[in-house]
Amino acid sequence: MSAPYLLVLYYSRHGHVARMAEEIAAGAATSGIEVRLRTVPAISTDCQAIAPEIPESGDLYCSYADLAGCAGLLLGSPTRFGNMAAALKYFLDGSAEQWANGTLIGKPAGVFTSTSSLHGGQESTLLTMMVPLLHHGMLIAGLPYSEGALHTTERGGTPYGASHLEAEQLSDSERQLCRAQGLRIAQIALQLHRHGAAA
Repeated sequence: MSAPYLLVLYYSRHGHVARMAEEIAAGAATSGIEVRLRTVPAISTDCQAIAPEIPESGDLYCSYADLAGCAGLLLGSPTRFGNMAAALKYFLDGSAEQWANGTLIGKPAGVFTSTSSLHGGQESTLLTMMVPLLHHGMLIAGLPYSEGALHTTERGGTPYGASHLEAEQLSDSERQLCRAQGLRIAQIALQLHRHGAAA
């Protein structure tokens, strides 16, 4: 059995979700698991536009093999009218083969988001991002209230997953919650992987 890895898959237009993804990856890495940061190309209204296979900067584009092979998933998107961005939804809409093969069944997953206003749909975005993951049979884990930053945050942070109120930098509470979420999903992924290896 190959070494497990955690997939942190996100779309970021202005860099806020990308910064969250980096903090989540840093938290997950403290567990000892390999972390793969991946993104998806933007959706264009011009049907002739084709994104390069490798982005000019930032993380690599996610492949469906990356998705199928992960031991756990953290999915991040900016909020678009209380839902995930079209680019990420487009990628997930193309994962029917993984759904049919059951490749994600029983694997842990979490979600994270960023909004430009305090009541801009963070919780509805997080909840709706969970829906396709539930269809894939994934095990959704949020942030428990034992995470002290949930009690002290003045910007982002929910029990459904890490969130960020857009500003130049993540607040200390937002950073703590991102790292805690990454670590939590990584630890669950490692426990399930070890259990599967021992079975």
